[in-house]
Amino acid sequence: MNVNQSSRLRAQIEEEIATGALRPGERLDEVSLAERFGVSRTPIREALQQLSIAGLIEHRRHRGAVVSAPEPNQLLEMFEVMAELEGMAGALAARRHTEEDRRILLDAHERCEAAADSDDTDRYYYENEVFHHVIYAASHSGFLEEQCLALHRRLQPYRRLQLRVRNRMKVSFKEHCTIVQAILAGEAEAARTSLRGHIAVQGDRFSDLIATLSERDREQRRSIPAG
Repeated sequence: MNVNQSSRLRAQIEEEIATGALRPGERLDEVSLAERFGVSRTPIREALQQLSIAGLIEHRRHRGAVVSAPEPNQLLEMFEVMAELEGMAGALAARRHTEEDRRILLDAHERCEAAADSDDTDRYYYENEVFHHVIYAASHSGFLEEQCLALHRRLQPYRRLQLRVRNRMKVSFKEHCTIVQAILAGEAEAARTSLRGHIAVQGDRFSDLIATLSERDREQRRSIPAG
C-alpha cells in the first residue's frame, strides 16, 4: 500500500469535512470515492481508517462510514482542552528536555521558518505539525504525548484552515519563537502560557475560523447546480 497516497487522500477528505463540502451524516462510499480520486479502494479504505481514528468519521450499522464533524461549540471546547494539554507539554518540555530534544526542536523551528518565508500555508502546516509533535515528545510524558497526539489529529483540518486566515501564519511563527525561547531557557510557566495562547482560538480568532468555514460552505453550495 502507498502510505503517502492514503495520507494525501485523508488530507483531501478531512479538508472537505472541515469546509462543509462533506456534511455531518453524509455517507462515504469507498467505491464512489475510489472512482472520484482515480485510485483503488485500498488507499481509500486506509484513509477512512485514519479519519475514523481521528474522530472525523464514524461507522454506523447499515450505513458504513459517515461524516462526524463537531458543531462550533464543541469545536471551541476541543481547542480549549488542546490549549491546556499543549501548555502542560510545553511546561514539562522546559523542565525535562535533553540536548537531543533541543537539537530536534531547533531543527523543526528552522523548517517552520523556511515554510513561513515561502508563504506556503500547506507547507507550513506540515512543518508546524512536526514542531508540535517534537514538543509533546520533549515533555517525556508518554501518556500526555498520547493524549496530545489524539486531539491534535482530531483538530488537524481546523488548525490547517486557521492558518489560511490572513496573517495567521506569520503570527504563528512569531509565537513559535517565543515558545522555543521559553522551553530552551527552562522557563516552564512562560512555555505553558505561550503554548496555551498559541492554541486557544477564543474571541476574534475563533470568529475568524468560523467565518472561514461558513464562507467555504457557501462557496460549495454555490458550486452545486440547481435542480
